[in-house]
Amino acid sequence: MTEPSQIDLLIVDDDEDHRQTLVHRFARHDFRVQEAGDADEAMSHAQWRAFDVAVVDLVIPGSSGLELLARFKRHHEDCEVIILTGQGTIETAVQAMKLGAYDYLTKPFPVKELEEVVRKAAERRRLKKENQQLKTLLRQSVPDEVMVGHSPAMQEIFRLIERAGPSDKAILIQGESGTGKELVARALHRHSARAERPIVVINCAALTESLLESELFGHEKGAFTGAVAAKQGLFEVADGGTLFIDEIGEMPGALQAKLLRVLEDGSLRRIGSIKERRVNVRLLAATNRNLAQRVAAGSFREDLYYRINVLSLELPPLRERVGDIPLLVRHFLGPGWAIEERAMQALERYAWPGNVRQLINAVERARIMADDRLLRVRDFPREAMESDAAGAWDALRGQDDLAAIERAKVVEVLRREGGNKTRAARTLGINRRKLYRLVEKYGIRVDDLVAAAR
Repeated sequence: MTEPSQIDLLIVDDDEDHRQTLVHRFARHDFRVQEAGDADEAMSHAQWRAFDVAVVDLVIPGSSGLELLARFKRHHEDCEVIILTGQGTIETAVQAMKLGAYDYLTKPFPVKELEEVVRKAAERRRLKKENQQLKTLLRQSVPDEVMVGHSPAMQEIFRLIERAGPSDKAILIQGESGTGKELVARALHRHSARAERPIVVINCAALTESLLESELFGHEKGAFTGAVAAKQGLFEVADGGTLFIDEIGEMPGALQAKLLRVLEDGSLRRIGSIKERRVNVRLLAATNRNLAQRVAAGSFREDLYYRINVLSLELPPLRERVGDIPLLVRHFLGPGWAIEERAMQALERYAWPGNVRQLINAVERARIMADDRLLRVRDFPREAMESDAAGAWDALRGQDDLAAIERAKVVEVLRREGGNKTRAARTLGINRRKLYRLVEKYGIRVDDLVAAAR
């Protein structure tokens, strides 16, 4: 991709010797230079490629430099224009500035002076672009969330973030839904050299193919029905920063090809445009699919898979993050809230198929239902509190025999607690005397349960 320091420069001058002098000077100083000898050639280049700055001689064949300036501002307003002339007058200078020129230089001048003006013009272009980026980012910005976890699985993720974040390579973040893939992407961005630039997020699964293409690559006015104005895509918004593409496994094949081209050389075209634009973006991608299987099935491009999978992070599901649930619950609860021990124990036993996202929803529901800022078993979703008897509930679903359900619950808890009646009673929320009565009532043979579990 294009280096952040490079500037796309167009030099328009019919004096070939002077033009070549400028072209060679700027090319040696790491500019990407294109030249033109007249106005039509200049407009043709601008149609195919986006320039940061154009240096235009006042007297050129086919059109004056001022006329070309006016055409640029109508059709390529994001390009800064510097006018050069050998016959400078105040009136001409004033007219050039009114038409939107960045500056006006009279020949002869030191080439170093022109280079300084070009760099300042490019900086102005960059600042204007950043303002556009910020306006777009305000619509999708979310506060940074802290990643929480003391488990060995999460400590390994933190270590990988610290190591991989400073790299500029593409990273594929894999894991089940709700494991926090976007949080990891934002942490990787914060640890990178691009941390002061934007991170832009898009979810492939949430958009139709046509809308996804427009969001990623932008479009020109009139490119399709409803395109009443030109719009920059998120690759342009993220220029200099990071683009996080969530659920990349859902990206249609045609867009996979366009994405691959941007990753290879930083070039893209808006919908309805033939103009090449260049961006410098670090890509982070995430999926809950097995992309290797999708490659084998032919639904995901193999070359794109290897391009986005230079480094890979596999996020652990919540059920494998031993010891993290109490930490997460207290983090989501915030100060001034408490949770009874029995409810916490039930949360730790639950398998959490929806991972951290499901845990957050459960805690938020409990806060709404809670009295006196204390979360109790009754405040949480039933499935999270009754996870121990999941198999029994499935077997007895639809039956009206409450006694059978109660017996199944006691059996499941006793089996899990290894026959320890004290712990079983605590888990069930009853005293030991009541548990003994239930064991006797339902004829439960605790020794047989323990032996069967071995």
